[in-house]
Order: sequence, then C-alpha cells, then structure tokens
Amino acid sequence: MIGLDTNVLVRYLVQDDPLQSKRATAQIEKAMHAQESLFLNHIVLCELVWVLMRAYRYPKSTVLDVLEKIMLTEQFEIESKDVVWSAINDYKIDKADFSDALIGVKNHLAGCRTTLTFDNAAGSLLSFSNIH
Repeated sequence: MIGLDTNVLVRYLVQDDPLQSKRATAQIEKAMHAQESLFLNHIVLCELVWVLMRAYRYPKSTVLDVLEKIMLTEQFEIESKDVVWSAINDYKIDKADFSDALIGVKNHLAGCRTTLTFDNAAGSLLSFSNIH
C-alpha cells in the first residue's frame, strides 16, 4: 500500500500543473496497474475538500461528487471508510464544513456526548453544541 499526500491527489484530480499532474498520474496509474492500494487518511480528505472549495472554488455539489467517486474507487483504501461515509452524509445535509462533520462523527464514536464549538455552522450538526 502507498499513502498519498493531498498535493499528489489534487494534481491527479485537477490536472492543473502540467509537470506535477503528469508525475502524479504516472505514479497513481503505476500503483493501480500493480494492483497496489493507495491510502487516503482523514487529514488528506479534509485538506482535499478545503483545497477544492477554497483554492479552486468548486461548489459543494462538485466536491461531494469527487468524494463519493473517491470512496467508490476500489484502488483507494480509505481510513475508517464507514466513518467517512457518515461524515459525507452529514456534510450533504448540513451547512458545516466536511472537516467539522468528520470531527463530529469521530468524537461521537469515541464516546463524546457532544463536541463544543464556537462555529455556528458546525453547531448545526447534531454531534456539536454551540457555546454562546
């Protein structure tokens, strides 16, 4: 298994830098042809969403499509895949960021009754409580 950093995944998906995109694509395709899994951890997924939305200004619907395609791609090994699916589902129906949705799911599974926040968007998630 090979781990991917966010910048490699972004170059592969967006294809915006001719040299780095070509290198990223070559490495990912090489691993895929060798039947080697490509590991994506939670931080990479959070950074990916942030970069696609902030730097590339992709709408949430496009980012959700990208996340779902990544989750369904057999070659990608996702850290705690069921946790990510839960976070994606929360992200779909709420105004909170994907990272907040993931934090909420992870904290709930760790036994937290709630997660305290000053972020009103995150506070709208069932797993969070706003501090007023």
